[in-house]
Amino acid sequence: MHTVMRTLLVTGASSGIGRAIARQLLAQGHYVIGTSRDCRRFSRVHPRFVGIELDLAKLADIPALAKRLQNDFPALDAVVFAAGYGQFGSLEQFSYEQIEKLMTVNFTAPACLTRALLPKLKQKTHANLVYIGSEAALKGSRNGSIYCAGKFALRGFTQALRDECGKSSVRVSLVNPGMVDTAFFDTLSFAPGKQSGQALMADDVADAVSYILQAGPHCVIDEINLNPSSKVIEFKK
Repeated sequence: MHTVMRTLLVTGASSGIGRAIARQLLAQGHYVIGTSRDCRRFSRVHPRFVGIELDLAKLADIPALAKRLQNDFPALDAVVFAAGYGQFGSLEQFSYEQIEKLMTVNFTAPACLTRALLPKLKQKTHANLVYIGSEAALKGSRNGSIYCAGKFALRGFTQALRDECGKSSVRVSLVNPGMVDTAFFDTLSFAPGKQSGQALMADDVADAVSYILQAGPHCVIDEINLNPSSKVIEFKK
């Protein structure tokens, strides 16, 4: 393991897992560019943090944003894709627009942003692409058809991209957390249990990302699966 100061882009950095990752990276001395749909959610000023407004549902905005990022931050050499959202229910409960948006935010947008950033990342001595997947990428579940589809797609994408980047400096990794105690569940009909060990903490996922980023350039950490020690799901009344 080694520590090298990096310039990293973290999507979804204003809340939940993305926020925990950004805070941990800043504490380690890295420079962080964080994205959010609303930059007003970045309420604290930090000398090594810059907030960028990005709505991943708007694919047409991604190429120009990526170009601006690499022009403004030429040292950028790592990206952590933490943005995403969940929507669950039987397939018939989804509108066609909801299906499209869920797939766009959870899969298509990360793929497009990767496409836009990859050529210059391959020119770096050492670069990382880290994707936050889900346990939903490992096994389909009832009422999760579209969410699982997006996460399955992301997993297949990272496996193929890892092979494509094998002879370059870019290392591709995927972290699949089980249920994490964050605001992700605020709008859902279920949530992880509140007792100790019944849910992961956002910092657990941040620890896994740090482990990946600190690995030597000769080492690729393909995939990490994380789960609470005792999985409990509580349904809201």
